[in-house]
Amino acid sequence: MEGNVDSKELAAYLLNHHSEQLDSIIVSPDPRLHYSLYVDFAEIMDDNPSLSQFIFAKPTEYLPLFDEAALWAQKVIWADVKQRENASIKDNIHVRINISGSPLECPETFPSIGRVRVKHRGILLTIKGTVIRSGAVKMIEGERIYECRRFILQRPKFCESTSFQLVEDNKICHDYQEIKIQESTQVLGVGAIPRSIPVILKDDLVDMVKAGDDVIVTGILTAKWSTDLKDVRCDLDPVLIANHVRRMNELKADIDIPDDVALKFKQFWTEFRDSPLKGRNAILRGICPQVFGLFTVKLAGISPLALTLIGGVQHVDASGTKVRGESHLLLVGDPGTGKSQFLKFAAKLSNRSVITTGLGSTSAGLTVTAVKDGGEWMLEAGALVLADGGLCCIDEFDRFDIVLVLLDTKNPDWDAVVSSHILAEAETKSHNCEEDLGAIWPLPMLRRYIQFVKKYFRPVLTKEAEKIISSYYQLQRRSATQNAAHARLMFRDEVTRLDAITAILCIESSMTASAIVESMGNALHSSFAENPDQEYAKQERLILERLSLRDEFPEVISTGRSIWG
Repeated sequence: MEGNVDSKELAAYLLNHHSEQLDSIIVSPDPRLHYSLYVDFAEIMDDNPSLSQFIFAKPTEYLPLFDEAALWAQKVIWADVKQRENASIKDNIHVRINISGSPLECPETFPSIGRVRVKHRGILLTIKGTVIRSGAVKMIEGERIYECRRFILQRPKFCESTSFQLVEDNKICHDYQEIKIQESTQVLGVGAIPRSIPVILKDDLVDMVKAGDDVIVTGILTAKWSTDLKDVRCDLDPVLIANHVRRMNELKADIDIPDDVALKFKQFWTEFRDSPLKGRNAILRGICPQVFGLFTVKLAGISPLALTLIGGVQHVDASGTKVRGESHLLLVGDPGTGKSQFLKFAAKLSNRSVITTGLGSTSAGLTVTAVKDGGEWMLEAGALVLADGGLCCIDEFDRFDIVLVLLDTKNPDWDAVVSSHILAEAETKSHNCEEDLGAIWPLPMLRRYIQFVKKYFRPVLTKEAEKIISSYYQLQRRSATQNAAHARLMFRDEVTRLDAITAILCIESSMTASAIVESMGNALHSSFAENPDQEYAKQERLILERLSLRDEFPEVISTGRSIWG
């Protein structure tokens, strides 16, 4: 690289491309705040390739120059805005470089945390990870002004005096926060240990993220001495001084659902208008298709995989108390019954998921762990915090809303059907069913469907659903949060009698005693009925009779006519 760039040239660039941002900063009311001015690296490359090279190769030198340039640029446009209310030149503007969409997203300048090396020191480096620790916001001194006490008549060009006095009230301080980010376990190979790195946030970047957030951080890699501990060698630890932080939570929450796909969902339910449970089962078959049957697990197991992923509707009462709408499900049983398969598939379905083990979670803490770092106690996020807003899959663990016991009892007929399913699995994988929603739904379509119904449906209980759930609660003193989730699955904004009965069936499937529905059978050996709507009508009549609701729904008891005809 040849040549050089001064702050005036950088100011000219900001005036040409970011005058609107500067204008909004000048008219902001508080002159003491620190303000961010966001610049796209890809835009700099298009406009001034040599400048982009300087910023990438010498960020320690050119990022402060960019901040100075922002002050110059303010003064240039000051004449046009000084008459406006609250207008003032701000002393604390920080240019933040966003590398999104630029060549800096290549592996060499965007390595995984575990591959950060000395060669990355001094360049504009970007890393991605999950915030696992968030320290308190502190105050750090940036500059101090001293006064030479020897020369008092004439200001010298330089001073050899060792007699200085601190000028009071002239310390320049900055907000300072240290966080730690860890690479995602989902991108690691078998047996790999997730690595972490501390990140320093200053001024306008503090408190931007919290534990559990997925972030992309651009900054300058440097080193600091490790904590001085007795009988422990003091090493240099890598640390990233952040220039730009981008939260990925919002981006992950939104899956692209084109209008034609949304139309497919609506057409699908139009086709199954007269047999809604058959349509529901067509969706359920796409859940963990490599495991045959387990209808109860895929329905109540749609509780972890769809009803839990889809989720119920959170309720907030007048006092502000929140009642969660999502349910927790526990799968216990014999080895080889597909429990781990369901966990892994659930993690794939969810946009935000954490897979851990009960042993590691309980020893480290499900919510937070208190750790001591450099003599200071800090809180480190646990599995549930890291999975906030998503799905937490914990192997070898217990406490939950639905408990399904999977017993691998001897059943020759069942074994024959399962073996046939396994042999046919390869053929199923090669079949492209993206267009045919009546067949097994592929994983991408399932993810889109779950996100679509979560976004557009907030079901409310109908009167008849309230009666059924109230009667069941009084009988069993257990709540069923699966009502709203099943209504969402069925593409509706109302929790109907169908959803209430289905929720009861899910709860009943998890009970080994005191069940009101007898002979529910082994959850492991539950399969998809050929005519689920007729099968449901029988179960509905039985449940309504057991709940003493014959007088409330006489047409169902006497004629067997269900809610759709």
